[in-house]
This record gives sequence, structure tokens and C-alpha cells, in this order.
Amino acid sequence: MQPDSLFVHNGVQALAAHALPIFAIALLLVLASVAVLWWLLQRYGVYRQTSRFAPLVYLPGRLLLGFALIAGGAALFAEIAEHLGDGRKLGQLDMLFSDTVRSTVSIGTLQFFALLTHFGDPITLTLLAAIVAALLLQRRQLWLCAAWLLALAGNALLSKLLKSIFERARPVYDHGLAVADGWSFPSGHSSGAVVAFGMLAYLIARFLPERLAAWRLPVLMAAAALAFAVGCSRVFLQVHYVSDVMAGFAVGTVWLAVCVSAVEVRRYRQVRPL
Repeated sequence: MQPDSLFVHNGVQALAAHALPIFAIALLLVLASVAVLWWLLQRYGVYRQTSRFAPLVYLPGRLLLGFALIAGGAALFAEIAEHLGDGRKLGQLDMLFSDTVRSTVSIGTLQFFALLTHFGDPITLTLLAAIVAALLLQRRQLWLCAAWLLALAGNALLSKLLKSIFERARPVYDHGLAVADGWSFPSGHSSGAVVAFGMLAYLIARFLPERLAAWRLPVLMAAAALAFAVGCSRVFLQVHYVSDVMAGFAVGTVWLAVCVSAVEVRRYRQVRPL
């Protein structure tokens, strides 16, 4: 199906005209996906006393899940980047979606997303990085502190690098509810929220005692919901195109999977030196 076909054009316009319910449905799908991934991890990646196989067998299960996320995110980013370089077709669809959202979404909705988007601001993530790093240092978790800071700093550098490569201009917005400068592709708020809140959820899940193990999935789902909402807020506020945010989600997912996988390998080697 060609991006410039009438069917695609009408479909994009219809989705944008119902952006708020589409956002709610997509959020539910994200939460369902997190629940499924959690079930797979618990089923194939966690060793228990009653498990049939030795602990070494379960490490590849976790790494395989991480590899699947890396491959999927990289493929999504490559697909978007390829269409972005094919000319103006994807850009025209992005502009159509942004213009339709501007004409259909109420000012109250924009104000809500204007507040929500601050969770992905660089100053917010920097403050979060400092607080979590201090808590990890207090617990003498030097390796986890380094991994946490590397995850956030690495994503910030990767985002800047990709923006400088693609040099895509931002959409035009005039509501005055958000201020954004620099290049648009990929969305730094989206990738930053995925990495920061995803890594934070991973750390919380690791430190929760067994008596609170049932809270691990809700923590992961809350992090996914917040990251997804922050990314979508950029589209509602028209400071990013849809493809910018999707690419940001893809980049953030890849980098998060790399960081968590590295921590898991290090964790296993500390317990059972290879």
C-alpha cells in the first residue's frame, strides 16, 4: 500500500480526527503487550527451585527477549527512516495528521498533555537521574548506579546524534502551550521517557522484596503507560510528528533493551562467574 494513496490519506485523517480515543486504545494495547512480555519472562526466563533446568538455561531466555526487542525496535526505526528519505510522502501524511489534530482537539486536552509532557523534559529526567543515582550510591550499588547513568546519558547522546543526521524540521504550532527547538527526528522526549522510566521500573522491580513481588508487573505497566503518554503528548501538542515519536519509541526500546541485557549478564556473572 503506497503512502500517498487516497485510502491511506483518508485513513490518516480519520485517525487524527479521533486522536483521543485512538490514544486510549493504543495505551491499552501497550499495557497488554507489557503483560504478555512479563508472562513470557516469568515463564521462560526466571529460575525457581521447582524449575526443571539449571539456572544457566534461563539466562538465554532473558537475553532472547532482549534481543527480540532490540531487533524489533531497530527494524521499526529503519523502516521509518527509509520512508523519511524517500521524499515527501511520509512528511505529507505527518503534516496531515498534525493539522487534523490541531483542528479537532480541544484546548482542555492540549492543556492536559502540556502538563504531561514535562515528565519527559530534559530537566525532569536530569533531576530523576540525580535522585536515583544518589539512592543507589547510598545502597552501595555502584555498578547499578553506573548502568543507570549510562542508560540515560547514552540515550541523550544517541538522540542528539540521530537528530543531527536527519535534520528534520519540526511541525508548526501556535498554541503557546509548549516550547520546543532543535531538530525533530527522532523525538528525544519519547526515547528519553522509555529509557528513564523503563530503567527505573527495572530497578524498582529488582529491589522489591519477595513479599511485594506482585507489585512488579504494576510498576512495569505504570512505567510503560507514562512513557507512552509522554511520547503521544508531543503529537497532541504538535511539537513532533507521529513518525518522530514512533522512531523515538523504537530508539528508546533498543537502548533500554541493550542496557537491561548488559545489567542482567553482569548480574549473572557476579553470582556465577563464567
